[in-house]
Amino acid sequence: MARIRVLVVDDHRIFAESLAAALAAEPDVDVSAAGSGPAALRALERAAAEGRGYDVLLVDAELGAVAAGGAHAVPVHRQEDAGVVDGISLVAGVSSGRPAVRSVVLAEKDDPRAAARALQAGASGWVAKDCSLQRLLAVIRGVLRDETHLPPALLTGVLRELTAARKHRTESERLVESLTPREREVLRCMVAGLGRKAVAERLFLSPHTVRTHMQNVLGKLGVHSTLAAVALARRAGVGPAEHPLGDVVERGGQLAQ
Repeated sequence: MARIRVLVVDDHRIFAESLAAALAAEPDVDVSAAGSGPAALRALERAAAEGRGYDVLLVDAELGAVAAGGAHAVPVHRQEDAGVVDGISLVAGVSSGRPAVRSVVLAEKDDPRAAARALQAGASGWVAKDCSLQRLLAVIRGVLRDETHLPPALLTGVLRELTAARKHRTESERLVESLTPREREVLRCMVAGLGRKAVAERLFLSPHTVRTHMQNVLGKLGVHSTLAAVALARRAGVGPAEHPLGDVVERGGQLAQ
């Protein structure tokens, strides 16, 4: 019998342990639990190194809310992690780095916008936490057949969100295409987090010329800040300049110059 390896990722101990125990009662399911995004990533790495990678990740939609000051709960394992990885970020990272692993998001409430973000990040399903065990097992087995599972009540809202996201991306792409080749280079440097001086050094331009290019970029994109320009660029699929000379630093809502 082919066994399905499942990793439950939830920072609420009672829920995680209860769900893991229920799934473990199935004859074809092996299950483990992790109490945070970083813990889940380590578990995935260990399993892959041992040649027994996970098949399905069950991720709490609110993962990270506890560490960020949300609801009170006890982690499944005590963590020494310096950072917090939220559920959608975890799904995106796993989808990119371990495409064979299917991710299913477990949510306490219907949220079309969050569900659409989860699908865009690479999730294969969105399931209510109060669904039956048989329903969850059907979803787990379904996503392993490359199916996508959404509650029927969410379908219309999710399609609307995905359509709006495509519209925004198309508009962003049109605005980026209006830039000159040099302005696009400057924009890519902005996406990489480079300040005016660093851009000037990289592109062999004077700081004054770079300032002019940046002002032109903001004007053509119809935005009023570097952060807004970077957000629009990312929606349009613009990546950072290669080998950036600095890190992205935000100060008071603006990228450091």
